Amino acid sequence: MDRISALRNVEDALSAYEHGDIDLDGMEERVLGVLRTYATEFEPESGLAAYRARGDARADGLVVVAESAAEARERVHDLLDADDAEFDLEHVG
Repeated sequence: MDRISALRNVEDALSAYEHGDIDLDGMEERVLGVLRTYATEFEPESGLAAYRARGDARADGLVVVAESAAEARERVHDLLDADDAEFDLEHVG
């Protein structure tokens, strides 16, 4: 999903909420779905992919976007501000 599509889908959810077609929980669910899809599904030609860290409690579950697993590993270390965190990476999406 590209950025414009994601924004349109969020706008649709907001409009549905404002018109009373869905409640707050429904809007949150739709927006969360849009964000998860946007954050994990990239066009192959973009060179980007989402990676989830598994292992060290500090890193477990973190999802980052990067051009390679090596770059993803570096991003997780940077986010944690810890070079000693041990984790594996799995491709998401």
